[in-house]
Amino acid sequence: MRISRSLMNVKTIFSGVTAFAGMTVLAGTLAGAEPAPPAGDAEEMSQAMAVVGHMADSLAGAPKFSVTIDMGFDAVQDSGQKIEFGETREVLLERPNHLRVDTAKRSGEKSTLTFDGQRAALYEESGQVYAIEPIDGDVDEVIRHLTKDLEVRVPLAEMLSTRLKEGLIREAREAAIVEESVIAGVLCDHLALRGTEVDMQVWVAKGDQPLPQRVVITYKHVAGRPQFWAQFSHWNFSPETAEALFAFEPPQEAKKIAFSPVQKTDVSETPEMAEGEVS
Repeated sequence: MRISRSLMNVKTIFSGVTAFAGMTVLAGTLAGAEPAPPAGDAEEMSQAMAVVGHMADSLAGAPKFSVTIDMGFDAVQDSGQKIEFGETREVLLERPNHLRVDTAKRSGEKSTLTFDGQRAALYEESGQVYAIEPIDGDVDEVIRHLTKDLEVRVPLAEMLSTRLKEGLIREAREAAIVEESVIAGVLCDHLALRGTEVDMQVWVAKGDQPLPQRVVITYKHVAGRPQFWAQFSHWNFSPETAEALFAFEPPQEAKKIAFSPVQKTDVSETPEMAEGEVS
């Protein structure tokens, strides 16, 4: 049996949960020609968006933080069967211009993305290859350059941006608080957002730290209605941020190659990394 790992295309589905900020998925879906919600729903939407706004303010206003994100996505096979793939990411951010993301796929492949304020480096341990891109700017700028210009996968990238809230307000068309629920022992507001192409759920912790605990996105117009989900844990707003953690020194045996934009694929295709490229 030939197994496809593709849900839509690599950039869209993994950046898809950046959905929160209106980039990639939600920018093209929640922002569509969706009519305004009925007047009777305005108060409900206002309450839901207030929760999401507090979450965005909490993240954007944090000088630094670290978090563990376990994520997975459905790959719909030609037979209609759904098979889940996923990865775990350890994110370390220090504003204005330091970022590190360590990724471990379930297949065992590992990679590290670092930004020290002057250059971004992506190291693929399994292939012993790395790419370096000079970038002069802050975390917002490196996110924009990596995801837009180089089409590098940075899941939940916009959640690291200081412009998260404005994107949320601009893009959401429907939102509601479903209920209070508990995620991994944390009492949360369970929110539901709707768009033209996707439906999204997010669980935001109640209290003085309104942090995201879980996200689920359903691609309702894709065959099989596949989902992408992300679970957050180990939030830390006083992590160690030594300069060395954001610097990259390539291993002697590693080969330097060029960044290459991700090639978009059809739902039925399997994305693969071309030889001599990092994406």
